[in-house]
Amino acid sequence: MKQYLEMLDYVLTKGKQKADRTGTGTLTVFDYTLKFDMGEGFPLVTTKKMHLKSIIHELLWFLRGEQYIDYLQANGVTIWDEWAAENGHVGPIYGWQWRKWRDYANDNKIDQITELISSIKNNPNSRRQLVSAWNVADLPSMKLPPCHFAFQCQVMDGKLNMKVFMRSLDIFLGAPFDIASYAFLLHMLAEQTNLIPGIFVLTATDVHLYNNHIEQAKLQLTRTPLSLPYWHKVKSIPKDIDSYTFDYLNYAIYGYLSHPAIKAPIAV
Repeated sequence: MKQYLEMLDYVLTKGKQKADRTGTGTLTVFDYTLKFDMGEGFPLVTTKKMHLKSIIHELLWFLRGEQYIDYLQANGVTIWDEWAAENGHVGPIYGWQWRKWRDYANDNKIDQITELISSIKNNPNSRRQLVSAWNVADLPSMKLPPCHFAFQCQVMDGKLNMKVFMRSLDIFLGAPFDIASYAFLLHMLAEQTNLIPGIFVLTATDVHLYNNHIEQAKLQLTRTPLSLPYWHKVKSIPKDIDSYTFDYLNYAIYGYLSHPAIKAPIAV
């Protein structure tokens, strides 16, 4: 994960102080892109221990297309608690838009993930294999507008490539989480379409390090990256995108070794 550490260092040295919604303050740069060849290993940060349980369950929750955090709470994942209402409602955020985008004109819901998989299988040369979470009509109802607002896939040479677009990127807490989450999704989509995961790109516009994460970032930069884990392919692939489980995805990551976790406060 040399690319990730290079981004940390770049923002620390080139970032400008900027006010933000949370009142915390940030070091910020405009525009940064990370690129990973999935054939070189699963892009999971090794210079601090990542909480795979939260990463996997959040992704599975997105794919359930829900507006309440009951599933997360039932599985001991608290990462959305700060944004949820007392009844657990977070509004029509990522998963709802992925699976139940509201077609108001026809009073219908659109399952973008199912349509994406169908397009990859049946029309692999399409340049329209894109999923969006930025539904302008629903933004006022969301507890947090989507940071990773869209992703696009491309099929080439038997490989499935993916690019994730982000309007805002918290590079200490958010970036390692988002990278791993979409890497999981890329592998899942590749399995469901009989393709090999290829290139994974994440590009962000407002790229920032919160002021109360600066010392943690400096500590992380003193650590030497370890070898990346890899995807342990199993014979029994889930029958569809909705059949994936925590146990399957957790087992799929093989050989993950890391430095100790580094705690940092979340900006809400």
